[in-house]
Amino acid sequence: MKAPRSPIHAVSTWVRRQPPKVKAFLAVVAGMSALVVLRAIVHDHDNLFVAAEAVHAIGIAVLIYKLMKEKTCAGLSLKSQELTALFLAVRLYCSFVMEYDIHTLLDLATLATTLWVIYMIRFNLKSSYMEDKDNCAIYYVAIPCAVLALLIHPSTSHHFINRIFWAFCVFLEAVSVLPQLRVMQNTKIVEPFTAHYVFALGVARFLSCAHWVLQVLDSRGHLLVALGHGLWPSMVLISEIVQTFILADFCYYYVKSVFGGQLVLRLPSGVV
Repeated sequence: MKAPRSPIHAVSTWVRRQPPKVKAFLAVVAGMSALVVLRAIVHDHDNLFVAAEAVHAIGIAVLIYKLMKEKTCAGLSLKSQELTALFLAVRLYCSFVMEYDIHTLLDLATLATTLWVIYMIRFNLKSSYMEDKDNCAIYYVAIPCAVLALLIHPSTSHHFINRIFWAFCVFLEAVSVLPQLRVMQNTKIVEPFTAHYVFALGVARFLSCAHWVLQVLDSRGHLLVALGHGLWPSMVLISEIVQTFILADFCYYYVKSVFGGQLVLRLPSGVV
């Protein structure tokens, strides 16, 4: 006699059988529902941005634990870490010259730990680095972001170069995880600590996206005007949404794997 399936397993099986358009619709509905819940329970929506940075820090702490305790960097993308360090360094510079606040200190701490992770992968644990799997060239990601920043950037009173840097770090942050997803696509099997790290990134990106969307709703669109005119305000919001959707598929399989009691995440073909 077959054991009864759990409700979560039944729902996930039903979702997996749906055509792509239905899956996209369900994802939008789930995202909007989550925004409604956050708007109701979080009164100061600035706390969502702080929470996003905190979750990102937790993800990096998981990486540090993996590198120190397991003495391996297998499954990690050095290129994603380098892209993360790049956009953090640029954002830190912009923060110093444009708005210096508590987020400057948080970015400084995150950049320092990311640089440490890069050092460990490049030198101490180089023998376990999957260089052949980490085959997404950095310039494929960074150059389009730089070109886009030259074309679309804030129209504020800051120096032109600083406005270009600001746009560059926003666009680069949105796609910096792509090399890590490529590594997981190549291996198909994601060990627990790497999965925890990428899931933390997904949660952080969703919270950051929710922060911006709710801020726009609360200000009745006036926030977009405050960011400048032209395409830039819309691109900021689009970048946040892109970050969330890039990781949405992975997060779905991660949650399914956790509830299914699997320690190692196995990704079906076509995911990420």
